[in-house]
Amino acid sequence: MEIRSTTDEDLEAFVDTVHAAFGHFPETPVEGGGLWWSALETDRCLLALAADGRPVGTAAAHSFELTLPGETLVPAAGVTAVGVLPSHRRQGVLSAMMRHQLTELRDRGEFLSVLLASEAPIYGRFGYGPATYTARLTVPRHKAALAVPRARGAADAPATGSDNGSVEVLRRAECGEILEEVYDRYRRAQPGALSRPHRWWALRAGQPPISPAPRYVAVHRDAAGVPDGYASYSIESGTLTVDETIAGDDAAFTALVRFALGHDLVSQVVFQHVPPDHPLRWQLADRRAGEVSGDMDWLWVRLLDVPRALTARGWFTDGELVLDVEDPFLGEHGRYLLTVRDGKADCVPTDREPDLSLDVRDLGSVYLGGTAPSTLVRAGHIRAHHPGAAALADVLFRAERSPHCLHWF
Repeated sequence: MEIRSTTDEDLEAFVDTVHAAFGHFPETPVEGGGLWWSALETDRCLLALAADGRPVGTAAAHSFELTLPGETLVPAAGVTAVGVLPSHRRQGVLSAMMRHQLTELRDRGEFLSVLLASEAPIYGRFGYGPATYTARLTVPRHKAALAVPRARGAADAPATGSDNGSVEVLRRAECGEILEEVYDRYRRAQPGALSRPHRWWALRAGQPPISPAPRYVAVHRDAAGVPDGYASYSIESGTLTVDETIAGDDAAFTALVRFALGHDLVSQVVFQHVPPDHPLRWQLADRRAGEVSGDMDWLWVRLLDVPRALTARGWFTDGELVLDVEDPFLGEHGRYLLTVRDGKADCVPTDREPDLSLDVRDLGSVYLGGTAPSTLVRAGHIRAHHPGAAALADVLFRAERSPHCLHWF
């Protein structure tokens, strides 16, 4: 079997192979773009070829920026389009492609890789761990009233702070630049968020609101008239579904929520991609009105260089921790002393006794602060070598806010 990078001439074969792997047919091109594969970077795509030269597997990577705790922006490879033809599964094709790809990423100087897992059991064995989570919140219109804030001085405020802005309804085709600008400001401050390169917006390559699928967009403007939030939505069979809600602060978010919940001629409102700890349910007058469903992992993280990754993110508590990290897929092992002082970390090899022993996949899960190390200790995945080690790791790895990712790729 041969694994090689693609050329522009390989695009059709690549697209056909990945669709066949999932049992789908390529979509028909539409006016205005919208084909998800149009954003692929040819030099970052891989084809696995059988002995007779036929393509039997695919893998690709996008060039993204990932926002880490501390609002640090770092390059991250967004792994996608991974598939093996049903006729060649369980023959080592996937493992060979994953090993080839991880080697290529390191050769490019990248120290983080991320993906969205089509099936949860697959990617842990390659060193990826779930790091952000998302859910869907459904609110019946007849239970959609928001509570009056109880905080002193907030009686006439929709959330924290006051909202003197406005909401304007636009068609998706009217506000492309607004969406791109608002999203970019949002993702730079949100741990776990990925960039959306301009070419994605220009090619309409992705899911709504990037794609050309018909959508209305509620755009929030602050008191000065500057767009600082939006909600992309559609209505079908009495259900208003919000694809994503982006806002610069809680006041703008709540204004967009009020707009959606107050829409006439709908029986329920569905908010997609709500973070697990978002205050929206607490803002409902009837907390039980919001039904949570679709609770799942979203962004999976893989560390390719442990010291570089740990020193790249921001930290919010001083302390020391010795991590003994196994990487079974790449056959590597390292023990590192993590020292945090004044928001910065130093990470060096050490022979000191470990505080925690963990798989690289578990380090990926705790890396952004969305999974507490103590949870994985209790689950039997991380070993704490002394009392207090898990609690110290919890404090050290926490982020300034929960990581969240909206981007589909």
